[in-house]
Amino acid sequence: MNLLIHSILWSMSPLLELRASIPLSIIYGDSFWLAYVILAMLANIAVIPYIFYFLDNLHRSFMKIRIYHKLFERSVNRIRNKIGHKIGTRGEFLALYFLIALPLPMTGVYTGALAAWIFNLPRRKSLAYIICGSITAGILITLLTLFFDLFI
Repeated sequence: MNLLIHSILWSMSPLLELRASIPLSIIYGDSFWLAYVILAMLANIAVIPYIFYFLDNLHRSFMKIRIYHKLFERSVNRIRNKIGHKIGTRGEFLALYFLIALPLPMTGVYTGALAAWIFNLPRRKSLAYIICGSITAGILITLLTLFFDLFI
């Protein structure tokens, strides 16, 4: 039960997300590892509306905090470098999807929601692509973990 709670909390954290919660759930889990993985993916998806709420309503107040302002600017520049050239083209939502779906560090739902917010993409369509990207990342991470777990 303790692992289940940790798995859910890890998947909701901005730095770890699914990239940590799924491997830890599988490696340290018991026969219910699939349930842990599914709950981790659902928890990761559940945090998306809160990210948008924060950006829409609280972000402006936090920008007055120096360290937040500095970290936010760094994140924005990184996102602009990754997918900024695709915005305004037919591939903008595909770029958003792949930004989240590829299980690389700092490319989860937090980054995807921030990218959609920065570029003022339509919210509903962005939400659909972010969710699909999160599910794809969860599946890829699960398969990679199971593959590498065979050799450990």
